Amino acid sequence: MVARWVGFALVVGLAAAGASAAVADITASAAASFSQAGLDQISNYMRREIATGKIPGAMLLIQQHGKPVYYQKFGLRDVPAKLPMTDDTIFRLYSMSKPITAVAAMMLVDDGKLSLDDPVAKYIPAFADVKVGVEKRDESGKQALILEPLQRPITVLDLLRQTSGLTYGFYGEGAVRKLYAHSDLYSGEFDNAEFAARLAKLPLVEQPGRVWDYGHSIDVLGRVIEVVSGKSLFEFEKERLLDPLGMTDTAFYVADETKRPLIAQFMPNDLLPSIAGIKDPTEHSRWESGGAGMVGTLGDYARFAQMLLNGGTLDGKRYLKPETVALMTSDHIGPGSGIAYTYLYFLGTHSGYGLGLAVITSPPPHNRWQAGEYGWDGVAGTFFYVDPKDDLFVLCMMQTPSHRGEIETELPILIGRAMRH
Repeated sequence: MVARWVGFALVVGLAAAGASAAVADITASAAASFSQAGLDQISNYMRREIATGKIPGAMLLIQQHGKPVYYQKFGLRDVPAKLPMTDDTIFRLYSMSKPITAVAAMMLVDDGKLSLDDPVAKYIPAFADVKVGVEKRDESGKQALILEPLQRPITVLDLLRQTSGLTYGFYGEGAVRKLYAHSDLYSGEFDNAEFAARLAKLPLVEQPGRVWDYGHSIDVLGRVIEVVSGKSLFEFEKERLLDPLGMTDTAFYVADETKRPLIAQFMPNDLLPSIAGIKDPTEHSRWESGGAGMVGTLGDYARFAQMLLNGGTLDGKRYLKPETVALMTSDHIGPGSGIAYTYLYFLGTHSGYGLGLAVITSPPPHNRWQAGEYGWDGVAGTFFYVDPKDDLFVLCMMQTPSHRGEIETELPILIGRAMRH
């Protein structure tokens, strides 16, 4: 599951009701930063991926200086039904939900209602008694799981930077991950409160603040948001972030039956199994997974990405303080942080992690990546990255679990080659 960023798994011009007209207006001044031949190579690459049967279709937007430089729709959103990609196609975001939840939490920080230093147990008391699972050999030499007390509380900062000790059960080895995999975490109907309570009964895989470990941290953050705001996660996000931004098709499932044919589907032979409890996006669920549960359109997420690129504003409205965006997009786990990387560190040697976002820290040679770029992705194939130095972002929407890694690696290289520097 390694690509440019790990995901679970990364517009001013895009009005909620007028994405098609907006993205079609690709101005000469914006496109001047790119060569047409280079952009054509991007299109040719995507068409080859479709022609060879790797992906059903995709949508790709490059936006610079607040204007679309490149916007193309490729292939089909539903192969058996022969339905084309359209501006209103809806995608499963999976882990691209995480940056949205992180922004919602940081809005509460900006409001003074939440502190990064707050213990999670302040809002979810069950986490005061959580234990850490350590594998040791007993007197007979047999491996055993020993439960040790917390050396310090889990904090809100730990949730945001994935250093809480919470993990996922669908990857890796070890006794704690096996407990996750064979627990009742996803059994029956449950909401964020019940899910957090179930997690608190399981041991942590590491002591808080010690190791970056990809897991359910942002799901617990979603519950913290509920407790602080007095609203469900979706109610709070809809009121403070989604509706004001014009992200009207972003939600935890597709409630409108007439819009369900708009959902992009995988290739018939590329079905994604239920990962971390996420189910069919047409089914109503009481659980609003802030870490992986959202669906949305390219137009919606483009507005979110542009808001971040603008330093927290869009269309004259401020969502985050500029210093808050800077904090979110700075590396919090690098040298001097005291945080270690496990053998399961997916981000690679060139990336660190901010608050809900991966951050490029040391670009490899002969690559267009730049220090300070940030973004995230989702296990079904969506990804975005923001490049503050060139004042642009890239957003790709596709549903291709099997081939997303290679495409997510190749596209930024082609985009870099197309840029004029």
